[in-house]
Amino acid sequence: MRGPQSLLAARAHRAHRRAWWAVAAALLGTSALLGSFALTLASTALGHARVERYAGAPVVVAGDQTTRYTAKPWGSEPETATAALTERVRLPDATLDVLRDVAGVRAVVPDVSVPLASGGRLLDGHPWDVARLAPYKLLEGRAPARRGEIVVSADQGRSPGERIGLSAHGTARTYEIVGVAQGKGSVYFTQAQARTLAGHPGSVDAIGLLPEPGVSRTELYERTRTALDAAGARDVSAPHRAKDDVRPLRVLTGDGRGLAERLEAPAARTGALELLGAIAATVVLVAFLVISSLVAQALRQRAAELALLRAVGASPRQLRASVGREVLRVAVRPALLGALASVPAFFGLLHLLRSGGALPAGLELPTPVWLFAAPLVTAGLTVGAARLAALLGCARAARVRPAQALGEAHGASRDPGKGRRIAGLVLLGLGVGSAGASAAQSGAAAAMAASTAALTMVIGCAVLGPWIARGALAVLGRILRRRGPQGRLAASELTANTARFGAAITPIALVTAFVVVQLGAGTTMQRAGERQAAAALHAELRVTGGGSPEEIRRMPGVAAATGLVRGTVVVAGKEAGAPKLDRLPVLGVTPEGLTRTLDPGPVQGSLDELRPGTVSVGSDRSRAQDLHVGSRTQVRFGDGAQRTLKVVAVHERGLALGELLFSHDELTRHMTSPDTAEVLVATDDAASVRDGLGKVPGADVTVARPLHLTLPDQALNDRLGRIAVAAIGGFTMLAVLSTLTLISVGRRPALRLLRRVGAGRAQVRGMLRAEAAVVALTGLALGTAVAAVPLLAFSFATARALPYLPLAQAALIAVVVTATAFAGTLLPVRGASR
Repeated sequence: MRGPQSLLAARAHRAHRRAWWAVAAALLGTSALLGSFALTLASTALGHARVERYAGAPVVVAGDQTTRYTAKPWGSEPETATAALTERVRLPDATLDVLRDVAGVRAVVPDVSVPLASGGRLLDGHPWDVARLAPYKLLEGRAPARRGEIVVSADQGRSPGERIGLSAHGTARTYEIVGVAQGKGSVYFTQAQARTLAGHPGSVDAIGLLPEPGVSRTELYERTRTALDAAGARDVSAPHRAKDDVRPLRVLTGDGRGLAERLEAPAARTGALELLGAIAATVVLVAFLVISSLVAQALRQRAAELALLRAVGASPRQLRASVGREVLRVAVRPALLGALASVPAFFGLLHLLRSGGALPAGLELPTPVWLFAAPLVTAGLTVGAARLAALLGCARAARVRPAQALGEAHGASRDPGKGRRIAGLVLLGLGVGSAGASAAQSGAAAAMAASTAALTMVIGCAVLGPWIARGALAVLGRILRRRGPQGRLAASELTANTARFGAAITPIALVTAFVVVQLGAGTTMQRAGERQAAAALHAELRVTGGGSPEEIRRMPGVAAATGLVRGTVVVAGKEAGAPKLDRLPVLGVTPEGLTRTLDPGPVQGSLDELRPGTVSVGSDRSRAQDLHVGSRTQVRFGDGAQRTLKVVAVHERGLALGELLFSHDELTRHMTSPDTAEVLVATDDAASVRDGLGKVPGADVTVARPLHLTLPDQALNDRLGRIAVAAIGGFTMLAVLSTLTLISVGRRPALRLLRRVGAGRAQVRGMLRAEAAVVALTGLALGTAVAAVPLLAFSFATARALPYLPLAQAALIAVVVTATAFAGTLLPVRGASR
């Protein structure tokens, strides 16, 4: 037999089914959104670099492709920050001798990589011995036996006997194809020629180990690890690393072997995890704010009913139990349906990440079966959030005396209280105080940090809703009352129900603030960077694939030629005492005549002083770290080497050209493929110079375009940022519609009464349209004001400019929000207004 609480819950659920539909829709959306992002976050956490070239080697030895920085946070134990390195950390040849002595090793196969270009296509060169690590077998011909002979992969459409031109390190040569093998985009040389072309004698990229028959992978791993530790083997960059950053060589097995193949994958995975974590935190906050607001509004509309239950003898415990069980009835089914919907949403999200090359080709995001338990967890969180919101929503009705509850339910005014006002003001203060934290980030991560600050302020505004509503009506009420009977009705209705008005504008302010911050932060940075890039470019031509800057400078008509190479460095710092490692995109340049081709805008010192051991820093970094000409700063290059460099200049166009500017020679010595360079050329006669450059072997001459540096994984971060805006923005618009629908459903009896006492249909509809306009306008204005605080702090700190949002995007936000506000206000009460 069911108890009284269950009976009350069942009957209340049937009586208020229409009102709960709006809550159920929001709960379904919440569960789906949380589940899809939980799946994406979990899949990314399990992500690894794809294993291809080393798939047949059970054990691979490679350098440690990470750098570490240890610091002691305030009042805590020392912590260590870790960042992936994107340039190859090589092994000394002496490692080969150590591994050959390991018991159970049948073959020790060293690998080196040679970046090649052929007919505009980029290829990867290796010694032929490495093919057996895949293993890749010959399909035609034979293995290369002497200098000038190569084997190519089958995807190139070549045959034995053909000759092909390959460019390595800027030097072009013709080779004879003697064989065709399995694989993609690869060229195989003899061991000796591959080592010569690689250009780093005395070291190798990685070493594959093939075991004797009967030796298991575990045995081989343990013996290899023991041998390397006993020999004290280290990578070639160890002497140039910080003392606490030197680590033993890595012995890789299983999926970990991909770390030795694809250097870009770990960095992209780490960046995606950080950004997804920020997105997930925002999703959780937004979802819980929406759920609590909707459930509280649903219960607020039933205040008279709850008060009557108390008056006829229901105890506080029975009331809380009844409301809790009623909300459970509403929440469980939508939460489970949302969990199911999150699975196709997750696969759709993965497709969006993989399309257009946003996700690095070598990064695998696995989806094991057990992973799909995550949506059940988020469904439970959704139900739990609804249950908690129900307890809080009926807390006052259960706590106060029945007579007082009845008085408040039937219109007796009640001040929301000083505690609520203080809490709202504190939240606003926290939001304003934390807005500056977004300036410590960059790109999409900075936009997410700014949106979190805005979200805190929106929560504060939700708490202060009744007071904000009164302030808005003090301004808009006069305008409404001048617009005839409809306006006077609307003004009276809104004035009498400021709590309901405040609840209606909260989701509109939320979606406006979130979308404006997200879009505005990205467009502000993009616009400032593009302006700097356009102002910096003075060259007319860009040359790749052939010709050094020195050779080009000697050509007739050339005014200046600057060699460029792009890379990344890692800079150590602290945040609230905790260690952090920031990856920055950087340029290496030849300083001769630099400002005639690419002007970084020096404001201190001279860029002519750039040489190995020196650096030019951006003006923002100079101010933040108190750096000036003559100062010294530490950087960690892409291969892990740490150097203390002397500042010889400060430049102002750091958004476009990077916060650190190195000499060409300094940066290339720490790069895996230093030949991936370009030359910018300023000319006195562009046409004649272009004709002359066309005669340089392998040279590709194009019109110079503005240079705007970004990190290699920036495309992935941008794609994630856009997905977050679309998903959270769409969900919040659903919350706007649900909230307004819920409010409108609760007003049906009052609207019917208006019609009975003589209000015309046109008057009632005019009143509703006026209310919708006030709600939309107030929500848009409030959301824009909230967004302006973190957005101003972010844009001034990073771009030294006012925030920028394209007019078309701003108009789209206003139109969508307004249309949703009118739909949520008018459609649910069509019958009641007739």
